[in-house]
Amino acid sequence: MSEAAADDREVLASPAGEPAQFPLFSRWLHWVMAGLVVVMLFIGAGMMASLGDYRFLVSVHKPLGMGVLALAVIRLMYRLTHRAPPLPRSMNRTERRAATASECLLYGLMVAQPLVGWAMVSASDTPFELGGVHMPAIVPPDPGLYSALRETHAVFGYALFLLFTMHMLAVLAHALVLRDGLLTRMALWRRPRIRTAAPSRFSHRGKRREGSNAV
Repeated sequence: MSEAAADDREVLASPAGEPAQFPLFSRWLHWVMAGLVVVMLFIGAGMMASLGDYRFLVSVHKPLGMGVLALAVIRLMYRLTHRAPPLPRSMNRTERRAATASECLLYGLMVAQPLVGWAMVSASDTPFELGGVHMPAIVPPDPGLYSALRETHAVFGYALFLLFTMHMLAVLAHALVLRDGLLTRMALWRRPRIRTAAPSRFSHRGKRREGSNAV
């Protein structure tokens, strides 16, 4: 490479203190799942409040729940095999532990809630088809078990709503109040970078000449 070309090179550097981003695949998966969870929560609330549209809402609720389950398993496997970027330095030890605990709880609920729903349908002895494919029962038909699973499904739904809301409020606090770059870890847009010119060979030669003249 010529010296003129070397002078034109630039080094891309991230802002000081800015946390790194998750891989693009993980970020897309995160936001797709977030959208599905929001839709699922609204549908669940609609199922409890509306009797006229109950069957239609259930027909939408089931495939969305299986989609959340599949994506949650993929995301969990990906998360276990890829290290997450560090949290912002503004977070103390207690906040970091709380963030880790909430992440684990969210993963657990996003896997457990669809499984409980699937088991509830199986216990009710109701045929469960997904895209024309008959889904196998994962528990035997049992009215008592169905009642227990139904209550568990409702409790998990409230827990997921509460945890999801707390997660969103915490992210908004970091983004709007603390402004420590936490949101950029999972943002779809690319993190802003600072362009700094790389030191050229001519500058090094100039420094050497100044040193020799001083001697």
